Amino acid sequence: MKLLKFMLLLGLLIAATPSFATVFYSKSEAMELAFGKGTPVEQLALFPDEQQTAAIQQLAKIKLDSGLFTFYVGKNQDKITGYAAIETNTVRTKPETLMIVLTPEGELSKVYTLAFHEPPEYMPPERWFEQLYKRPLADMDFNKGVDGIAGATLSTRANIDSIRKVMAIYQVLVKK
Repeated sequence: MKLLKFMLLLGLLIAATPSFATVFYSKSEAMELAFGKGTPVEQLALFPDEQQTAAIQQLAKIKLDSGLFTFYVGKNQDKITGYAAIETNTVRTKPETLMIVLTPEGELSKVYTLAFHEPPEYMPPERWFEQLYKRPLADMDFNKGVDGIAGATLSTRANIDSIRKVMAIYQVLVKK
């Protein structure tokens, strides 16, 4: 009987907990945002070896948690129009998913928040991302002029880490 009461109370508490999960774009909508409607998109699966992994980690200043990366390549008449990567990471305790879009030369051109499961006040606004566009990978750091956001420190740090990771993967595995 006590167990039943406990389970009922636990269920009520869980139901009363506010849910902040927001999905803003589906994958197909995200590809349209990145490359435009009707643009052919190819997947590029990347498997770095140990040396490439070490180079990516050094450039990105983070430890990689996977040995497989997928880039989406937008093309117009066989000419590459850009690259996109979808990155999911944990901000505080819940995930966020970003789509990081690079120019054909590997510069950051756009970041879209595809899903954010933390409270909305922790989500960096679009204008925060604008300071990062065209910034070289070496300058993608709070110590090199990137402004943080009071109250969203973990979110901005997670975003910077994801962007550096994608840019480093591009430099090591894609750039020719």
